[in-house]
Amino acid sequence: MTARPSDPYKTATLTRHIPWLPIVIGLAVMYVPSLYDLFQGIWSSEEQMHGPIVLCISLWLLHRNWGAMELAARGQTTSNWGALIFVFGLLLYAVGRSLGILMFEIGSAIWLLAGLALLQRGTAALKVQWFALFFMLFMVPLPSGVVDTVTMPMKTSVSYVAEYVLYAAGYPIGRSGVMLQIGQYMLLVADACAGLNTLLTLEALGLLYLNLVRRDSVFRNVSLALLIVPISFSANVIRVMTLSLITYHCGDAAGQGFTHRFAGMVLFLSALLLIIGFDTMLQTFEAYRRRP
Repeated sequence: MTARPSDPYKTATLTRHIPWLPIVIGLAVMYVPSLYDLFQGIWSSEEQMHGPIVLCISLWLLHRNWGAMELAARGQTTSNWGALIFVFGLLLYAVGRSLGILMFEIGSAIWLLAGLALLQRGTAALKVQWFALFFMLFMVPLPSGVVDTVTMPMKTSVSYVAEYVLYAAGYPIGRSGVMLQIGQYMLLVADACAGLNTLLTLEALGLLYLNLVRRDSVFRNVSLALLIVPISFSANVIRVMTLSLITYHCGDAAGQGFTHRFAGMVLFLSALLLIIGFDTMLQTFEAYRRRP
């Protein structure tokens, strides 16, 4: 009976990952209770449901870029700035956890991961993982005062545009603030329909699209990045108009059921289609401009 030789590649991979094991355990001890509080708290609300999605995508991006990070770190020296950034992240976590400031508590993870990347692999590794760490910003809960201050003008603007378009299309619709009356039905434009958190979610979707397609044209990247804000606003308008039309034609029960089941799907689908449509238009414009 002969023993099978071990796979050198698997052994080398395991050896490279062993130094990260204490780090992963430490991060889990710190942030598993925080994540539990988020899932039991604001992440269970409709306005903050994008948080777990952003977290999963960020972890996937970190894993996706891991090989490139290891390759870039070969022969590179580590950075002493990592210790300073890591200590700052620990202080931020301690203040946020003790005082209940979620923005500090969850945001500290970005500083800790950036500091660890500098301490373990150096500046080149951090450059490879910069977008994954930046993308985590969209899961950090903002203070309620900031959200409420920005959300109200956004809801007013979305309801105004929705009313204008539907009225131009011949529908009997009126508006009072963020209240829409279409026919005999009254609709309230809620925070989940046109709030700051919704805008940030669509911003994250647009930036993720830019990162995944990786266009080599600076013009297309910059133009599409600037268009993400009006695209997000348009997607919110489409969502409110769709809800209004379903309520008008099918009744209030159908509209309420649509809100809880398919409204988010319409929002993201319309935003994604608008992003792809504008990207195609920019590609066509570039091709036309390059023609002799």
